[in-house]
Amino acid sequence: MSHATVVHLSASDRVQRGLFRAAGRIPASVLGLASRVTQVNSAGERLAPEMALVALVTSKVPGMAMTGPPPVAARKNMDASAASLAETFPPFAVEEDLAFDGPGGRLEATRYRAEPGAAQGLIVYFHGGGFALGSRRSHDSAVRRLAVESGVDVLSIEYRLAPEDPFPAAIDDALAAWRYAVEQAPTWGIDPTNIVVAGDSAGGAMAAVVAQLTRGEAVVPKLQLLIYPVTDMAAETESRREFNEGYFLTGADMDYYTERYVTDPAQLADPRVSPLRADDLTGLPPAYVVVAGFDPLRDEGIAYAEAMRAAGVSVTLERAGSMIHGFVNMTLISPDAREYMARMGAAVTDSLS
Repeated sequence: MSHATVVHLSASDRVQRGLFRAAGRIPASVLGLASRVTQVNSAGERLAPEMALVALVTSKVPGMAMTGPPPVAARKNMDASAASLAETFPPFAVEEDLAFDGPGGRLEATRYRAEPGAAQGLIVYFHGGGFALGSRRSHDSAVRRLAVESGVDVLSIEYRLAPEDPFPAAIDDALAAWRYAVEQAPTWGIDPTNIVVAGDSAGGAMAAVVAQLTRGEAVVPKLQLLIYPVTDMAAETESRREFNEGYFLTGADMDYYTERYVTDPAQLADPRVSPLRADDLTGLPPAYVVVAGFDPLRDEGIAYAEAMRAAGVSVTLERAGSMIHGFVNMTLISPDAREYMARMGAAVTDSLS
């Protein structure tokens, strides 16, 4: 069992988790009726009612807000809120806490294998959280779900966070984690050429950058799984305006993250910060890009998918139209989120076949 991913919930957090568990048992027929009255975005997509519930709770319950408190307190809040929405899984065949040398010191990771026997591949996963929040704890449920759906190992990476360690610390750690995974894969019974790089939000940006920086090397990612990725931190997109407030991730949240991660505005144009701004996207690994319909980051995710496709990269764009940002952490209550995670797992499996 992984001890690094355990979150101890307060009494109020346990009450909140109980309420979310109850929401997760709402019959599909009731959700279908409720969906008739939820918001519709400018693209004609309708918000899933359980996503509307999370967005409402986030805006009303102080502990659910991602930003506002100092970073250490905000990180604890994120871990607790994610745990309140986490699924419960049977024991995994492998839950192994690991450590390795990184450019700024010791880095930690947890490797998951859902079922006994040999794994067909490995996902190196970078959690979201705006480069300032998030952890293996906050994304434990999400990576477990991905391990179950894909049938491969997942290596969940703990990397340095801002403001203590601003850009480029996270990217340097991501590249070190990739090289560690390639080196260690044979000891786990895994072919190092069968490694997928993945992440959500800020972690999606990190996965995209790893794919760019390792281009042309002897071992490159088999697939990029980019889940509502940050691809242009300087962007002024229609989705950032449309979903500026009220849908979990807000414009104020993004400002909070940017101010802590980037120390010089000129860095916003660096492709290691904004991978969409890279001069050349040719020769990248195939990509499976997921965007949420009610997410400020939707349009830049679509733009990155289109730019890679124009450069000759094989790209699948998955529009999770009923979802909000962060939905991979909300599978406890959302049938749609579980379905999209199943599709991501299938994409990983297909890429390794």
